[in-house]
Amino acid sequence: MQEQSDFGGVGLMQTPTARMAPAGQFSLSYSRTAPYRRYNVSLQPFDWLEAGFRYIQIEDRRFGKAAPGHNYLDKGMDAKFRLWKESRYLPQVALGLRDAGGTSLFGSEFLVASKRWRDFDFSLGLGWGYLGTRGDFDNPLSFVADRFENRPRQGGIEETGEFGLNQLFRGPVGVFGGVEYQTAWEPLTLQFEYEGNDYADEPADSPQEQDSPFNFGARYQLSNSFSLGLGWQRGNTAMASISFSTNLAGLSQIKRDPAPVELQSAPSGHTDDWQAASRELQANAGVRVSRIIERGDTLLVEGEPTRFRSMPQTTGRANRILHNYTDDDIETFRYRWQAAGMSLREDVQPREKFVTAAQSAEDGNDYRYSLYSQADTQRDGEMLYEEPLDRFRYSIGPGLDQNFGGPDGYLYRLFLQANAEYHTDRNGWLSSTLTWTFEDNLDRYNYIASSDLPRVRTHVGDYLNEADLGLINLQYTRTAKLGDDWYAMGYGGLLEMMYAGVGVEVLYRPFNSPVALGADLNYVRQREFDQRFDLRDYSTWTGHLTAYLDTGLQDVLAKVSVGRYLAKDIGTTIDLSREFDSGVRMGAWATFTDAGDDYGEGSFDKGVYLSLPVDAFFTTSSRDRMQLNWQPLTRDGGAKLQRRYQLYDLTGERQMGHYWDKTGDAWK
Repeated sequence: MQEQSDFGGVGLMQTPTARMAPAGQFSLSYSRTAPYRRYNVSLQPFDWLEAGFRYIQIEDRRFGKAAPGHNYLDKGMDAKFRLWKESRYLPQVALGLRDAGGTSLFGSEFLVASKRWRDFDFSLGLGWGYLGTRGDFDNPLSFVADRFENRPRQGGIEETGEFGLNQLFRGPVGVFGGVEYQTAWEPLTLQFEYEGNDYADEPADSPQEQDSPFNFGARYQLSNSFSLGLGWQRGNTAMASISFSTNLAGLSQIKRDPAPVELQSAPSGHTDDWQAASRELQANAGVRVSRIIERGDTLLVEGEPTRFRSMPQTTGRANRILHNYTDDDIETFRYRWQAAGMSLREDVQPREKFVTAAQSAEDGNDYRYSLYSQADTQRDGEMLYEEPLDRFRYSIGPGLDQNFGGPDGYLYRLFLQANAEYHTDRNGWLSSTLTWTFEDNLDRYNYIASSDLPRVRTHVGDYLNEADLGLINLQYTRTAKLGDDWYAMGYGGLLEMMYAGVGVEVLYRPFNSPVALGADLNYVRQREFDQRFDLRDYSTWTGHLTAYLDTGLQDVLAKVSVGRYLAKDIGTTIDLSREFDSGVRMGAWATFTDAGDDYGEGSFDKGVYLSLPVDAFFTTSSRDRMQLNWQPLTRDGGAKLQRRYQLYDLTGERQMGHYWDKTGDAWK
């Protein structure tokens, strides 16, 4: 298992290595080496890229006049790129950036190589900036340009953060390296490293005494996920750390769903009880039926998949049920998949091929090659059954809001959340969300931002602290399919915790195309802090044009939005994410606007998120998801309206994705 360094990311203690965690790895770690406490989040979206966010609390420095009683907390982000993999004779090599965004107090760049020999793993690297303040030799890049000889002063604690592009690979170079030894006792690993930092010019005017550039440490693996670290650094300071790691790419849970129904001989005639067939489709195949239509030798089911994430698994179970209810005159089963009343596509299933393959695995390929999907076709035919509309739906469950990164430390809110929907018809519904807070520490919230923008998000503490019972959402939503590839949605009401208003969204999404284009426009007004029906004076127009691109490279989805944000600033948001076979989506985003100096701390907004399939944690299959967001700081610049529904998400079945790779799920 690749261990986390003091700064987060795979490494020794203070220094990085060229090693990478497996793709899909997610790690949380904490380390303390006085006067620094480091809180790290590390993500491995690809086997060649490591990314991370970090908070460093400087115990002997304060935030300043705005929060004199709190230790200073610096925020930064890292990236490490594998340039090539280790071979028999050549080491693995990686290029990295540390603390590349924010104030860049600990900003540095490095080139490092790692080579394993038996139970030893050796690393040797060159560091610029914080990793190379010892300045072992002049920068070799000065032969390219004189500007590489000197490194501009790093940002101070009173300065706003931005990408330190003018610092990259500039200034003297320090050598660092070390070795990690896997002992005969498997849980224990020993570490030794040589630092390139001499601690004489520490950030925030906090120089530290260094008696030795050599650090010693040990790591003990408590379990597959947890490890402890102890070390002696600078020749005079103890270090302690703890880390948690898990691989989200393989996240899964054994399922105890009902078994697929047994195939029976086709009946001599059609069933007279299509209601029973509809109920069985819902219970066993996870299909919420709206209509069943017969057209010649084809039986068409219009409905919405509600349980299984794998569409071949849904159609495989549904095929068995339909076969048991229809006579031999029906040769083809078609499924017209819908969402929120909008038709998305049709999956076509030859009946005889399916039945033959279900009875003999040797015929599986014939069935697979007979399948096809298309945009939905004409709607003529004999209506056999129409399911009454399921008007009312609800759910109740716990929730957690958290914020970490300001002078107040870790803020949290535990609450119960009740969601309800009342459907007026298949394309329109009234939704509501009510939350009750039963435990929090939000009385510690202290707003210290220096932004001159309207306070469109930084009132978050007032909203969360004002009322225990809050109406987060109460809106009416209506959808429509405007044409073969066009979808639309309108909505109005209490749209989120902080804003009420009206809006409209239009999406152009061709069938099974990697590209989609969307636009939304909203007029909103700020809500009162008690989260009921009263409104504040602030109002604005906000909206974005958004391009979606399924890159086809390792399941990466790119989203680029351009438009006007809640604080009336104009700019763009770039969102990149990857979905693993487990259904987990790992992503990061950054927003840049014209707010300029008004932005406050940090010249742009950024964050990472995990979108997790619920059924990865439970024994019952589900298509529901939950999202965990991690944003270093709550800002007013670059703030988007948090719309409850988005057309791109609702029309997900418009894209075939890995459907053809998962046809074997038809037998599950």
